[in-house]
Amino acid sequence: MLGASRTMSGTDRPDADAASNQSGSLLRFDLENFKRKAFGKRAGVFGAAILISLLGLAGTATAQSYPSRTISLVVPYPPGGGVDAMARIVADRLSVALKHSVIVDNRAGAGGNIGTRAVAKADPDGHTLLLGHTGTISINPSLYANAGYDPRKDFTPIGLIASMPVALIAHPSFPAKSMAEVVALLKQQPGKFNIGTSAIGTGGYLTAEYFKSAAGVDITIVPYRGTGPLMNDLIGGHIPFAFGVLPPAMGNIQAGTLRAIAVTGPKRFSLLPDVPTATESGLPGFDSVLHYGLLAPPGTPRPIVDRLNKELRALVETDVVKQRIQTEGGDSLTSSPDEYVQDIDLEERKWSALIKKLNLKVE
Repeated sequence: MLGASRTMSGTDRPDADAASNQSGSLLRFDLENFKRKAFGKRAGVFGAAILISLLGLAGTATAQSYPSRTISLVVPYPPGGGVDAMARIVADRLSVALKHSVIVDNRAGAGGNIGTRAVAKADPDGHTLLLGHTGTISINPSLYANAGYDPRKDFTPIGLIASMPVALIAHPSFPAKSMAEVVALLKQQPGKFNIGTSAIGTGGYLTAEYFKSAAGVDITIVPYRGTGPLMNDLIGGHIPFAFGVLPPAMGNIQAGTLRAIAVTGPKRFSLLPDVPTATESGLPGFDSVLHYGLLAPPGTPRPIVDRLNKELRALVETDVVKQRIQTEGGDSLTSSPDEYVQDIDLEERKWSALIKKLNLKVE
């Protein structure tokens, strides 16, 4: 009955609990007695110093003993895409640096949310990592009604790996040759042109929405389910131009069957030095770059984070890795863990503001 309810006291608890409490009291008594005998009035000062020293040794031991088994590098997309390619570049070199295997674990689904959530809930021991990407870290939390994670609270950023600009790519028959000419043409003929992109919510799609808003033009965005069908229609002239990442189009751009009008980053892409940025080409301040980075679960010990950041920066700065990243359409980009925290905050604010402005939402 409600009237008989009460809080159990120490004397009401089972004998095992009482014995435990008694042994705890004896331990505390013995420790205090030892401190009085050994240190006298300065026991607290010496005790604090010893504790700090022990914590420092524990941190050193954690870093030195890590890793103790195979590391899983989660890619929240299927094999074969840009995020998967970046992960395999990192995994190959990180395995050598850490002297333990780093395997790529593709956990696709829900636009990248399934694999990303899995890492957010993993043990924070450094043996489960995430290949982070603008789509999952900066876009999905606002785009999806329930992504299931907070990019600021549910991860421990380790460091950036690369940046990849989106490009405005056109069929050779498209009359505009610069971003300024594109904007002028679209304003002269509002509603006439379609522009292709990858699926709704991807960097290419949101870049097109950003372009419509920034340039003040009336165009119809046609999202494709995959990059392959988009490139096929663009090459065939079924769609005049598109926003997309460069790797699927590089061969056709170099062969002249497609034309890159501009890249949407703050600087020109290293493999297409003659292609101007959007700012240089007539749309000042237009910047849409995808970022890739390495993250760990929340609460991962700082010594492990620092070790991983050190090895990540070293491998990304090698000529071999820089060349591999360029082949995938990106430029190498390094950072400290704290700098990556700031990057996540800035990127999430930028993309979430656009998503809210356009009232985009995926259930």
